[in-house]
Amino acid sequence: MKTQLLALSAIVGSVLAAPAVAEDYVIDTEGQHAFIQFKIKHLGYSWLLGRFNDFEGKFSYDEANPSNASVEVTIDTASIDTNHAERDKHLRSDDFLNTSEYAEATFVSTRYVPDSDDANEGTLYGNFTLNGVTKEIAIDVEQVGAGEDPWGGFRRGFEGEVDLTLADYNIDYNLGPEAKEVELYLSIEGVRQ
Repeated sequence: MKTQLLALSAIVGSVLAAPAVAEDYVIDTEGQHAFIQFKIKHLGYSWLLGRFNDFEGKFSYDEANPSNASVEVTIDTASIDTNHAERDKHLRSDDFLNTSEYAEATFVSTRYVPDSDDANEGTLYGNFTLNGVTKEIAIDVEQVGAGEDPWGGFRRGFEGEVDLTLADYNIDYNLGPEAKEVELYLSIEGVRQ
């Protein structure tokens, strides 16, 4: 009996001492609780706003060790939407996104560095592929919140921003000197699996 209690105690101890495991989430694009939006200056006079309507992805997050976070996202570049059909057609052309040749843009994280002052903020590094070009980018990230939803699930949300230089992705169409960079904004809500 004593041997069985010692064995049980060793099992319980090892379970309690086991490190927390990262939780896996699917980005909720079906319920449209996730957005990839952008803005770029138009000739230096105003802002042009747009978004990508179709994308999918997943992420892992471990509250006990946020630096283990990882993210993967795939964007259907033809789903670009600036609320103007003719402009969107031009943006899909080889002047810009060349969607007939490069139908997808992807982001695969390589590391996450939490902010030393605020555990809910950090920098997400990864490889972003657009228009056939892959570059490492750094996205400033903030956790918006996490908790149970009304449908019996658990959700976690983040937002992030990054500036991309168009020429880095072989997009050199002249939009004026004020339009060399595009600001990308992400609002991502994931459902725990």
